Amino acid sequence: MQRARHKPRQARPPGPAARDPLFNHSVEKAFAILTAFGNHGQRALGLAELAASVGMTTSSAQRCTHTLVRLGLLRRDPRLKRWLLTPRVLGPACAYLSGHGLLEQATTHLVDLNQASGESVSFSEPSDTDMVYIARFPSLKRFYIHMAVGRRLPMYCTAAGRAYLAALPVTQAQAILRRSEIRALTPQTLTDPRAIMKQLHAAREAGYAWSDQETYRGDVSIAAAVLGEDGEPLAAINVAAPTSRWSLEQLRAKVAPVLLQTARAASAGRMLRPAAGGL
Repeated sequence: MQRARHKPRQARPPGPAARDPLFNHSVEKAFAILTAFGNHGQRALGLAELAASVGMTTSSAQRCTHTLVRLGLLRRDPRLKRWLLTPRVLGPACAYLSGHGLLEQATTHLVDLNQASGESVSFSEPSDTDMVYIARFPSLKRFYIHMAVGRRLPMYCTAAGRAYLAALPVTQAQAILRRSEIRALTPQTLTDPRAIMKQLHAAREAGYAWSDQETYRGDVSIAAAVLGEDGEPLAAINVAAPTSRWSLEQLRAKVAPVLLQTARAASAGRMLRPAAGGL
């Protein structure tokens, strides 16, 4: 399977924060340095790469990296002469996930879905135009795509993102698509906004969304939104499987009913579980 290559995001132009007297630009720069590693998809970055990816001068990037090293958030590899993140950066992520009420409520149901389907199950939340994966229950069988917790993927081409968008009012979904950097991640990726909106309409009718090798080649997935008490989408649950074992049609026919039951249980907090004996 080929993994889609994600281009690093360019620094955004100055917005309202530039006119905010309380906004601390030094904090913004330091955070941009830390998130640059995820945008590049690399473990080690050089000073010039860091400076270019966050839109700052080399000298400014050097001061930021020096400070982050002193704080224990970065380290410099003397052999590679590049910077790497340290385990300390996981502290805020751990704090976020600890006591995460919605995730704790959903975990039992996610495990049941994982065991019933035999395939990878993920739980993700929206962040601007992306979905961020905050829990992952790997396939019980061999699967070649590693989805680390914290991975961000675009809403427009992922089953989880489409499930979330389909649960929003149409105007809000359209606004998110207009802000998205829509591009082909694989030969199968839909990039026509009208075609994507048709997919969202179909997902709204079915109660769940799907994606056929649009993010990663050899990967099919289906997803359903987790709703709050007011019906607003809060997160998404998705099942991903390799094309070597499943076609999209098979996944939809056999796993979608259990996925929908899981999403309803996670939304309502009821102890609903897949039927004994699996699929």
